[in-house]
Amino acid sequence: MLPISTRNTTLASLMIALGLTMSACSKHESAESKPTEEIAAQQGEIARANHPMPVASQPASFVPPTAASAAATTTTATATPVSADAGEKLFGSVCTTCHTAGLMGAPKLSDKADWAPRIAQGKDTLYKHAIVGYQGKAGVMPAKGGSQASDDEVKAAVDYMVSKAS
Repeated sequence: MLPISTRNTTLASLMIALGLTMSACSKHESAESKPTEEIAAQQGEIARANHPMPVASQPASFVPPTAASAAATTTTATATPVSADAGEKLFGSVCTTCHTAGLMGAPKLSDKADWAPRIAQGKDTLYKHAIVGYQGKAGVMPAKGGSQASDDEVKAAVDYMVSKAS
């Protein structure tokens, strides 16, 4: 039989080891239980850091959106031409974060069933929701996907996604 002081030391060591093990397990469990919105935000930050935003050929002045300006934005002719691949580039750098995995209710890029009711609303509605943002029963679309892209670049990205879903 061990002397009392040796037993106490052994018992204390076992208790410390057990406490550290339990502490490590609880930290692991809490890391896996992040809300979907937090994960989506982190993925968006990573995507934007890894894929810089396309730069418009001319600087745009900021005008806060209103219902009237949003309607005018979707129906006016394009003043600044965008490159032929601008939609695909913007999709690859910004839109892919949600539209590849279907985060926050976003229709997946080639999923015709997800896109059909949206396409049926018409391009003007799709453009408006993509440019000004939209919150509906199916999900949330942040204005311009949270990017600083021009309206024409956003329209090109919408056209690119619709072409993949049609």
